[in-house]
Amino acid sequence: MILIGLGGNLPSQEHGPPQATLAAALQALEAKGARTLRLSPWYESAPVPPSGQPWYVNAVAEVESALSPEALLAALLAVEAGLGRVRGARNASRTVDLDLLDYRGLVTSPGEKPELPHPRLHERAFVLLPLRDLAPDWRHPACGRPVDALIEALGGTGPIRRLP
Repeated sequence: MILIGLGGNLPSQEHGPPQATLAAALQALEAKGARTLRLSPWYESAPVPPSGQPWYVNAVAEVESALSPEALLAALLAVEAGLGRVRGARNASRTVDLDLLDYRGLVTSPGEKPELPHPRLHERAFVLLPLRDLAPDWRHPACGRPVDALIEALGGTGPIRRLP
């Protein structure tokens, strides 16, 4: 299973609101060799850390691809750039953010690119809640904990809501 995290909180000039921009990101990713198999429900979440930014729209997608983890990460970054992502300060507002969360259970060394599974996915309700909707039996490849246990360990999911 290959899992991609999607997020954004700024509209793009070409596609409009964040949810439409993220849907366009999945289409652009398909043109680069990663076909979406399933998509979680969409969520809306407060910025982390708390700030005056607009709320984010988030989802998790399962994709299939013959691309290597390195090539898939490069494709994600290229799609972000193509959709107007400008990298600035950490945790800044953005039109699109695509994260490689899990690549077929591969575990890489810290600092290796890409770092798999994503090094902070277990800390983020905006990743874990849609991931559970998509793959309720998923287990963290490095520690083996089920997604429900990771959510419980958060001690609360903060301001997040599933969109209709």
